[in-house]
Amino acid sequence: MRKMFQLLGVAVIGMGLLAACGEGDDSGSGDGESYLVGATQIVEHPSLDRAYEGFQDALEDAGLDVEYDFSSAQNDQNNVKTISDGFVADNVDLIFANSTPSALGALNATSEIPIVYTSVTDPVDAGLVPSMDEAGENITGVSDLHPDAISTTVEFIDQYFEGSSVGLIYNAGEPNSVSQIDAVKEAAEGTSLTLVERNVANASEVQQAAQSLVSEIDVFFIVTDNTVVEALDSVVGVANEQDIPLITGEPDSLTKGGFATFGIDYHTIGYRAGEMAADILTGEQSPSEIAPEYPPEIQLFINKEAADEQGVEWNDEWDEDAQFIEAEE
Repeated sequence: MRKMFQLLGVAVIGMGLLAACGEGDDSGSGDGESYLVGATQIVEHPSLDRAYEGFQDALEDAGLDVEYDFSSAQNDQNNVKTISDGFVADNVDLIFANSTPSALGALNATSEIPIVYTSVTDPVDAGLVPSMDEAGENITGVSDLHPDAISTTVEFIDQYFEGSSVGLIYNAGEPNSVSQIDAVKEAAEGTSLTLVERNVANASEVQQAAQSLVSEIDVFFIVTDNTVVEALDSVVGVANEQDIPLITGEPDSLTKGGFATFGIDYHTIGYRAGEMAADILTGEQSPSEIAPEYPPEIQLFINKEAADEQGVEWNDEWDEDAQFIEAEE
């Protein structure tokens, strides 16, 4: 840990003597310590940004004196390794890994520096932790996928858009996306829905993928795929032009023009990750002593303006069940 000591001058009769004293400021952590946290995410988009804000808010509320070294990988896997190796070289006190690729990069880079993740869909399948009851030796965190989120979303589509063909766009190179798509397929078994997939390698391919689905689908369902969410505006444009409801994997995408989601508040999971980090930094717990967690709850979120733009037939039940989100100006 990086310790900051104040040097207090102490007058001693007959001689000028300065004595070093470990007396810290009453503000902050209260023990005179400051901490360097390496923070990284695979790309900058509203959901991940909200999680990072929540993480910072939790450490501020804990009264810790924290300096952040933030780096976005700009959706480039090569940058993930460079960023993680840089944190290790700088001997940061803790790494906040905000996405599955970021968490994997951090864990591959160090087995000693504590790592707290969030915005990770399936930390067990990704190999970050042994189970959702057991943290790794130096890693723990909060998933961004409630166990019931995908099945509940599929049920919603089946109930209100019965018999629909559902368009899925995702990057098969993202383990979190593959895990979600597999869950969508499992949840759709026995329903009236048909799934139509398009795979993209980068954000520049998203619009073409969306356009290629127009003649084949009735509904878009965009899971929390970092590549697609980065280019969500292009999907929104196609959905609005073609009157195709756009259902997303998280509420922040509704502010960009999505119609509905059963989602979570990313600030909340980031905040919880920050609480874990505070306990680790202050030595109250080690990462291995803090079990990984799911988000606490999910809720139906709807953007009414997007529903109108995409030709959605309104159901009065939604007035009671949903929390409404407005699009960004």
